[in-house]
Amino acid sequence: MPPVLPLDQAEVSVKEKNTGRTQQLPALHPSRKEDRYFVLYKPPPQGGDKALVEEFLERAQFTADDLDWLLALPHDRFWCQVIFDETLQKFLDSFLRYMPRQFDELENPNPAVAEMQKKLHRTVFMTFLRMSTHKESKDHFISPEAFREIIYDGFLFDIPKIFDLCVLYGKGNAALLQKMIGNIFNQQPNYFSDLNETVPTILQVMGLHCNCLLWYDFCKTRTPGARTALTECTLFFQEFKDILLYLCDTCTTLFAFLDIFPDASRTMQKHDFLLRLTSFYEAVVPELERTIKKRQFDETSLQSDLWRRLSHSRKKMIEIFHLIINYTCLQPILENGSENILAFIEDFLQIFTALLHEKRFLTDYDEQFPVADDISLLQQAFPGLDETRTSYIIKAVDSAWEAIGRKKPIFATGNTGHTASASLAIQPPTANGETEHDLQQLEYEYENDDYCAGATAARVTGVELESLISQVKDILPDLGEGFILSCLEEYNYDAENVINNILEDKLLPSLHKLDRTLERHLPCGVHKEDNPLICIGEVTEDKHSVLSTRLGVFDNDEFDIFSRNTLDMSKVSRGKKKEEGKKLLDDKSHIEEQKERYKAYSIVVEEVLVEQDGAHFYGDNYDDEYDDTYDVNQVGANDIDSDDELISRRLPASVCLVNRKMHCSHFQEEGPKRDLFIQDPAVLRERAEARRATQHARKGFKHDSSLVAGSAKGQGQSKDTLSERRKKEANKSYRGNHNRRSLADRKRNKGMIPS
Repeated sequence: MPPVLPLDQAEVSVKEKNTGRTQQLPALHPSRKEDRYFVLYKPPPQGGDKALVEEFLERAQFTADDLDWLLALPHDRFWCQVIFDETLQKFLDSFLRYMPRQFDELENPNPAVAEMQKKLHRTVFMTFLRMSTHKESKDHFISPEAFREIIYDGFLFDIPKIFDLCVLYGKGNAALLQKMIGNIFNQQPNYFSDLNETVPTILQVMGLHCNCLLWYDFCKTRTPGARTALTECTLFFQEFKDILLYLCDTCTTLFAFLDIFPDASRTMQKHDFLLRLTSFYEAVVPELERTIKKRQFDETSLQSDLWRRLSHSRKKMIEIFHLIINYTCLQPILENGSENILAFIEDFLQIFTALLHEKRFLTDYDEQFPVADDISLLQQAFPGLDETRTSYIIKAVDSAWEAIGRKKPIFATGNTGHTASASLAIQPPTANGETEHDLQQLEYEYENDDYCAGATAARVTGVELESLISQVKDILPDLGEGFILSCLEEYNYDAENVINNILEDKLLPSLHKLDRTLERHLPCGVHKEDNPLICIGEVTEDKHSVLSTRLGVFDNDEFDIFSRNTLDMSKVSRGKKKEEGKKLLDDKSHIEEQKERYKAYSIVVEEVLVEQDGAHFYGDNYDDEYDDTYDVNQVGANDIDSDDELISRRLPASVCLVNRKMHCSHFQEEGPKRDLFIQDPAVLRERAEARRATQHARKGFKHDSSLVAGSAKGQGQSKDTLSERRKKEANKSYRGNHNRRSLADRKRNKGMIPS
C-alpha cells in the first residue's frame, strides 16, 4: 500500500467538462472550489419589528445552512473551499466584527432570534476550530510547513481575528480555544511578530483616548448660546459615548485574549505595557467618572449604561495588570523554586516602585489583589528579600489610600480571588434619588454577572462580624441582627454604607422586602448566652469552614472552645497563682525519690577505716598538697608482667610510707624513662628543615630562597625572581594545598565564581 501523502503534496484525477479527458491536478486547486455565495452577517435588530426579525431569521438561516454544508465536506474539499472562497472569509470577518459581545444588552424579546444566534455562534466556532487543525486523522492531514503558510499568507487567522475569537468564545470554550490558539502560534511563530507590532497600536489608541477626553473637557466648558452651539455639544457628547464604548470593548478583548493565551504577556511587557496602562488609567478614569456624574442625561438608562460600562472597563484594566504581573513575575517564581528567581523578584519590585505615584490605580488594584499578599509570597519563596524595599512599597500603598480619601478594607481576599467591593464599583452620580437608586441596582446586578464579575467578596466572620453588627445597632437600635446581617452581606460588609443607605431609605429592592426586626436564628441546641464565642459568625455553618479543616496540637484539649461548650474555669487565672507557687517550693518529694534511686549505689565504699597501733584512721585520704600532674600517665601499662604477678606484689595498706619505699625499691623499671614533655616547636621546625634539606640534596634539587624573596619592595625584580615566583605559585599545591588554585581557576572559567 503506497504511503499516504499530505494534502499539499497529493494529486487527484479530474475529468474536463469540455473534452472529458482525465488530468492530474493538485488536491488544493482553485478549480475544485464549489460556487457557493456566503452572505455577510448582520446583527439582530433592536426591538420587536416583525419585518426586521423575519429578514434577520431568513438571512441567518441561509448562512447556517451554508456552514453546515461546509462542515460536512471531506478534508480536501473543505480546505479548497476555505482557501479559495473569498465570500467565506468575508462572512467570517463580518461575524467576528458585528456579533454582540457578552456585555452588550440586546432588546429583542423574540426567542427565535436568540436560538438562531446560538446556532450561528456554534457553527462559526466549529468552522474556525477545523481551520486551525492541520491533522484530522492519519489519512487526512497537511504538512506543518504548508499549514503555516496557508493560515498566514492566506490571512485565515490574524491578531484581530484571534482577539475577537477570545472575547466571543472564551467564556464557555476556554479549553478548546486555548488549544486552538496555542496550535496557531506554535505552528506559525510569525504571529508573535505580528503581536509585537500590534502592541504599539494599542498604546497609540490609549493616547488618542486621552487626547479626545481633553478636547471634550475643553469643549464642554463652552456655554451653548445658540442652536449651533447646542448641536456641537451634542456631537461632542456622541464622541464621548463612542470613546467610552470603545474603551469597554478594548479592555474586555485584551483581558479575554490574555486569559486564554497568557504567553502573550511577555510580548506585551516588552513595550512597558504595565506602566503605560497605569498612566492611562490614572488619566482617563477620573475624567470619565466626573463627566458622567456632572452631565444631565435625558434618559436614565443611557446614564446607567455608560456607568456600567465604565465600571466594567476599570475592572478589566486591573485584571489585565494582574494577569501580566502574575504570568511574568509571580508564576515563574513559584515554578522555579529557589533557582533563578532573583531576576523575576527584581522585575516585580521595580514595576511596583515605578507606579507608586499612580495612587488611584494603586488603591483600586490593592482592593482586588492585595499587594501585601504578593510580597508575602515573595518572602516565602526567597527569605533573603530586601525588607527595606518591600516595607517601602507597602507603606506607599497605605498612604495612597489616605491620599485619595478612601478607607482601606479591613479584610483581604488574597491572590486567589478578587473582591467585588462597593468602593471598586464607583458611587454613582447623585443627580436625584431615583437615578442613584437605579444605577446602584444595575451596577449590583452587573457586578454579579458570571462573565464580568470576579470572585465573590470575602466572607467576614467571628469577632469582626459581631463588631460590624454592633456598629450598625448602636446607631439604629430598632433593627434586628438578622436584617443587619443581610444588609452587610448585600453591601459587602461596609457598615458605613449600610447605615447611610438605611437612613436615606436607598436600600436595594431585595432588602426592602425583609422585616427590619428580623433576628438571627442560631443552630439548633445553641444558645448565645451560654457561650458567646460559639455564636459568633454566620447563621449556618459552612461545610468547608476553616474550623472544620484546621489541624493543631491543641485540638480537642480541655481549653479548645471550638470542640466543647464548657470550660473548667478553676484552671484559668490571670498571672501566676501565689499559693500554688509557695506549695511547689515547699514540696520536697522529689528529693526522697532521688534518695531511693541512689540506694542502689550503696555498695561503693568511699572511705575505709584502718586500725594501726591502736589508732583508728581513714586510709587513702586525699592530700591537697599532692601533685597529680603525672597521674594521667599510664605508668607500667606497657610492662610484660602478668596480672597475677602484679597482684602478688601489692602491698597492704597498713604499711607506713617509709617501709613502703624500702619494699618498693626493687620494682623500679629497667631502662631509661620515657620523656613525655613537649619539645620546643622551634627545635622541631629546625629538625624538619634539616631533614628536607637532606632529602633535596639526595635528589639533586637546588632551591635558592633568595631568588623568590627578591630585592626590596619598589626597586623592581629580576627575571629569575619573577620566574621563581611563578614556579612557586604554580607548584605550591604539590603536596599540602590539594590543588586549590587549579580547582579555583577551573570554577572561575566555568562561571561558578563571580570574577
